[in-house]
Amino acid sequence: MKKLMLGNAAVARGAYEAGVRVVSSYPGTPSTEITESVVEYENVYVEWAPNEKVAAEVAIGSSIAGGRAMSCMKHVGLNVMADPVFTVSYIGANAGLVFCVADDPGMHSSQNEQDSRHYAEAAKIPMLEPSDSSECKEFTKAAFELSEKYDTPVFIRLSTRVSHSQSLVELCEPQEAPLKDYEKNIPKHVMMPAMARGRHVVVEERTAKLKAFAENCPFNKVEDNGAKIGVIAAGATYVYAKEALGDKANYLKLGLVYPLPEKLIKDFAASVDELWVVEELDPVIETHIKALGIKVHGKENFSLLGEYSQNMIKKAILGIETECEKVGAVPARPPVLCVGCPHRGTFYVLKKLGLTVSGDIGCYTLGAVAPLQSVDTTICMGASVSAAHGMSKARGEEFNKKLVSVIGDSTFIHSGITGLIDIVYNKGNNTVIILDNSITGMTGHQQNPTTGKTIRGEATRQVDLELLCKAVGVERVRIEDPFDLKGFEAAVKEEVNINEPSVIIAQRPCALLKHVKYTGHCVVDNEKCRGCKKCMQLGCPAISFKDGKAVIDNSQCNGCGLCTGVCPFDAIAKEEA
Repeated sequence: MKKLMLGNAAVARGAYEAGVRVVSSYPGTPSTEITESVVEYENVYVEWAPNEKVAAEVAIGSSIAGGRAMSCMKHVGLNVMADPVFTVSYIGANAGLVFCVADDPGMHSSQNEQDSRHYAEAAKIPMLEPSDSSECKEFTKAAFELSEKYDTPVFIRLSTRVSHSQSLVELCEPQEAPLKDYEKNIPKHVMMPAMARGRHVVVEERTAKLKAFAENCPFNKVEDNGAKIGVIAAGATYVYAKEALGDKANYLKLGLVYPLPEKLIKDFAASVDELWVVEELDPVIETHIKALGIKVHGKENFSLLGEYSQNMIKKAILGIETECEKVGAVPARPPVLCVGCPHRGTFYVLKKLGLTVSGDIGCYTLGAVAPLQSVDTTICMGASVSAAHGMSKARGEEFNKKLVSVIGDSTFIHSGITGLIDIVYNKGNNTVIILDNSITGMTGHQQNPTTGKTIRGEATRQVDLELLCKAVGVERVRIEDPFDLKGFEAAVKEEVNINEPSVIIAQRPCALLKHVKYTGHCVVDNEKCRGCKKCMQLGCPAISFKDGKAVIDNSQCNGCGLCTGVCPFDAIAKEEA
């Protein structure tokens, strides 16, 4: 039976058919749906871990114990899990161990562009790169086999377009993958220096075997159209090149992108008059080819930035510019906090008070966008807390009285706790605002340790943020409603002027949660409206300005009522439907 599937869902299906036992991940676009899709397979243990490092360690433990395992993350999540990943390259795999990493060319939902192929080379871990949903499934199944055959973890590299595009997938019955025997093996599993030296030898021997495998592996394919132009590509860019060039080129499609073959590339290059490499982000394949002494066209004709397109490839290789290309870019839709978002009240108050705001990764990063424009910095998960501590230590107490950190509930669990401990331990006195919207909102409403539910929706122990903050030594912890603008403003003013660490938990659920039932809508009294545009400072998509008066679009307004507390002339009121 064939089914239309997202690339991410197909990876999950491949893991299921391969007999995976344990899947542990942290949500991150564009990888999130892989782990969410595993939930439909009841005989697989699946979890959201507090962060990617923990997720990787859970998967590694399962592999060592004899159960096939997988961990999935976006490219910056691979940074977080790099420590155990590099070491498990030395340990290897008992049962199959697969890491799925989704890169985000074009930064649709990321703070940087990062090419995860460098991790494969640096950690000496083989990497497969599928180009459509069918390959997503088949490559995932093959990854578990390769892992066990070569005693190695295996990377699967996805990209936003492969993860989120759909194509037909052949569904098969899951294979039997019984638990492998577990044996105490100190030289293999205990990575202290004396043992690690011996395992490094094994890694180099394994890499040599994988290089030999790359020459004839079924994932690398030559397509001979009798053309004079040759194109080497992998993943999404292979599909783009095929659509742009058709049979005007021969293709070497690379499915194994580390280690890269040598003889196969040399033979392909010799078969064409003109050789091109089409790859997004860094010139990984191009550098390898040039090191072989082969003349090749690459990045000098393309870009190190963003995503490629069929038009870009056609223009670079054939010199043909399409009408679509001539039209120009389509206007972008500006990002904005949702109607009723609980973070809107927080950022409105912080901007009003003129505070420096050390920001973090989440929906609330949009607090940097006009008209709120409150967030000063965003670096990585958890950095809002630690960076603010550094800012305070650099500039002193007076600066600290105008400084706060903002961090989401899930992000705080992910990597904000240690920053708060650092503040307490090293005698800081920063104010941290935890934006508790009762869910992991940025990636599409995943559960986390603060929600009291597992990925399957089962009830579990719920982390109490108030008690957690007190447990690490913060004595001033308070819970405030960010929609109570006066009360929230008073709380922030008080805490930033206290000479000790403090935490404000801004607690209000995401407006898009099913159990949040705002009713009615807000309306503007034209007689009372003075056109001061105070309500426009909220940046609510439902509010606009026309003919000198505020206007609220009833089709967008969900009746959250935040705007009623902003208007100084009581010109906005809530009406029930």
